Amino acid sequence: MPYFHVVFTLPSQIGRLALQNPRQIYNILFRSAAQTLLDTAADPRMLGASIGFLAVLHTWGQNLHLHPHLHCVVPGGGISLDGSRWIGCKKSSFFLPVRLLSHRFRKRFLRALRRAFRNGALQFHGELKSLSNPAAFQALCRQADSVDWVVHVKPPFGGPRCVLKYLARYAHRVAISNHRLRSLENGHVNFEWKDYASRARTPLMTLDAVEFLRRFLLYVLPAGLVRIRRFGFLSNRVRAHQLNLCRILLAARFPKPCDPTAPASRDSQTCPNCKLGHLIVIEIFSAGPLSFPDTS
Repeated sequence: MPYFHVVFTLPSQIGRLALQNPRQIYNILFRSAAQTLLDTAADPRMLGASIGFLAVLHTWGQNLHLHPHLHCVVPGGGISLDGSRWIGCKKSSFFLPVRLLSHRFRKRFLRALRRAFRNGALQFHGELKSLSNPAAFQALCRQADSVDWVVHVKPPFGGPRCVLKYLARYAHRVAISNHRLRSLENGHVNFEWKDYASRARTPLMTLDAVEFLRRFLLYVLPAGLVRIRRFGFLSNRVRAHQLNLCRILLAARFPKPCDPTAPASRDSQTCPNCKLGHLIVIEIFSAGPLSFPDTS
């Protein structure tokens, strides 16, 4: 089946709050985007199904400016609400209406943000100190509510193999990869970046080394904040049962379980740790004779 790539992006007015409240803002981002997808897909006027997906948090843009956004990898279908059948997308190239997702995401996020403010869960310092005033904070929320929030549904992946390749390459990415760093000269860092406003050109950007480090360290997340999360039928609590149901409804093959009684291959032996799998010996290194220095 097709796998869709859905991206939820916070507007700049809201994104800057994450610098001083990363745990609160990013948790609200995850919950709001997830509930938007789950509720919209479950709507009988849309897909009418219970879906599952992975969500990966990124907080930076190509030029290392703050750009909080969530990448979601979503199978193109789900389990009917009564659990009796699999419902696929009506078109393999279309998932859910983008404008509807954007509208619902904005409303959910701002509702949760206002609740966090009322509960005293947000802090404001320095340039943001004025937002501790309720009137100023409400004005910010009204301004954010008046603009379109970007939700982008990209063309579907080319199948499960492409999804795995994407996740392996992209899910654990940091703010800038080594191959984009071009030079460090005279206290300045030169690096490549994609200018999407100019047809994705890759010019060089030069930053003072201290400014480069400041921008890079903006994206160190609070300890314990999980940046890859699963929802719907892929969530940890129900995944084993729900994936089995998906396979039954799709008449798909079940993965072969490991047989602990199967004979080991010529070059393998039972794993000394789990006692189930097989340890394949590639090479054994000999330490050689021990020698000690003469201390006489």
